[in-house]
Amino acid sequence: MNFSEYPIESLMYITNRPEIVFTHGKGSWLYDNEGKRYLDFIQGWAVNSLGHCNEGMIEAMEKQARLLINPSPAFYNEPMAKLAGLLTEHSCFDKVFFANSGAEANEGAIKLARKWGKKHRDGAYEIITFDHSFHGRTIATMSASGKPGWDTIYAPQVPGFPKADLNDIASVEKLIGAKTVAVMLEPIQGEGGVIPATREFMQQLRALTQKHGILLIVDEVQSGCGRAGTLFAYELSGVEPDIMTLGKGIGGGVPLAALLAKKEIAVFEAGDQGGTYNGNPLMTAAGYSVISQLVAPGFLEGVRARGEYLRDKLLELSAERGFQGERGEGLLRALLLGKDIGPEIVEKARLMQPDGLLLNAARPNLLRFMPALNVTTEEIDQMMAMLRTILDSL
Repeated sequence: MNFSEYPIESLMYITNRPEIVFTHGKGSWLYDNEGKRYLDFIQGWAVNSLGHCNEGMIEAMEKQARLLINPSPAFYNEPMAKLAGLLTEHSCFDKVFFANSGAEANEGAIKLARKWGKKHRDGAYEIITFDHSFHGRTIATMSASGKPGWDTIYAPQVPGFPKADLNDIASVEKLIGAKTVAVMLEPIQGEGGVIPATREFMQQLRALTQKHGILLIVDEVQSGCGRAGTLFAYELSGVEPDIMTLGKGIGGGVPLAALLAKKEIAVFEAGDQGGTYNGNPLMTAAGYSVISQLVAPGFLEGVRARGEYLRDKLLELSAERGFQGERGEGLLRALLLGKDIGPEIVEKARLMQPDGLLLNAARPNLLRFMPALNVTTEEIDQMMAMLRTILDSL
């Protein structure tokens, strides 16, 4: 492949990238610089909630770009206010702060919880998080994460994040002490291998945090914004958290995130929190288009139906090939392979001809599926047929 027109050598190395330059995309399909197309079941790691180049988003951003792009976060702007109102209308939260990435939203959640602890819990600052969790790539959010090996990469870590075991309420309770201000978890551990917190565990966690007068924070950067089949994954368990973070799907592909809180928890004072681009009209106009489409009549019902369809197809394949089943919620799912063949499948899928397939192996022994929320059943069938072809070639 000819890369002479692309100065990729100027890019800093951060990961092994295949020799592909993507040039355009539409819906569930991506196209590279040689015209090959790829059925995309990664969608930017659950970022493109409405697929590539959604028409509603394009229209919203084109219109907003001719009006106002960034007046400074020191002033109100219309899309910022409209999106905040839409989010509070459709959630249990009262206040919204917009950020640029999920990691930044999670940093904000950590700061807000510690500020609340300083004001209302005698300076308590510890936030219990979970093994195998993923909360971002800043120093603090890496410290909060339970990803193996992350405690040494940029040591020393930020203190104050004891780790419990997901779906084990006793492991949480034994960590609660005078310094504890909150418990923070992903309702579905995405990077950890698509591991859902059970309904029972979420309800136990809410009761436990209320008993001890501490906060419950849900990191819905990956599981929120329709991905789990409900607008927010916490709804699956019938609980109301105190703080929630959003990222990825809220922007549908553009840099947008949000920190939401109950009004009594929103204790930031002037100067405590900010950011040059936070809440800018261009990104919040895109977010308003995304959330408006997600809450339109019938959309989330469709996500649940397609999630069940994908689940059933994965279970059929698992039974057929002797795999270990599947797990997940909505359109965030994993196929449990039972052996470390995930990376090999991902590589072969991308190299398929004439069309490629983009998959992700969050762990070597599983495949993670994060298609657009408006993926069609025909595209799911096409993906399954391609996956069977790959498995036959192993």
